[in-house]
Amino acid sequence: MSPVCRRAGIPNLNPMNATAPDPRDTDLKKDLDATVRARRDLGDEYESALVESFLEKVDRRIDEAVDRRVRRQLAERRMEDARDVRRARDTDSWAERFGLSVVSLLLAIPLSAIAASLAGLPGLITAWVGIVGVNMAQAARLNPDLFAGRRGAKG
Repeated sequence: MSPVCRRAGIPNLNPMNATAPDPRDTDLKKDLDATVRARRDLGDEYESALVESFLEKVDRRIDEAVDRRVRRQLAERRMEDARDVRRARDTDSWAERFGLSVVSLLLAIPLSAIAASLAGLPGLITAWVGIVGVNMAQAARLNPDLFAGRRGAKG
């Protein structure tokens, strides 16, 4: 607490500042000390102008603190919105399912022919297991509870 505040009887209401003073508070205290000294030097006729000048500095500091908080909250909100949009995009999409099914069917024909001609029935089975596996992996990614079974169901 500055000597001017102590002499004026202004209590230190923030105990955090008593142990670890904020550098901005130190600047504000210096400004207050300078204002009080200027008031002593200039006299009573400049008191209102000096007080008004000091209060404008305090107002600016409050505005800056509020602006910082608002910017931080807006950034946090944007991050939450971005996460929500990303989650919404990751959910089951009809176009994505349809596209994968069409591509799977189109690729299944030549893969089946190549696998059957080169490796016979085991090659054909392996190709179809791969095609089904890709589709199941995609379905599990879009709907994680799909293959979880019937949790909580009594049988």
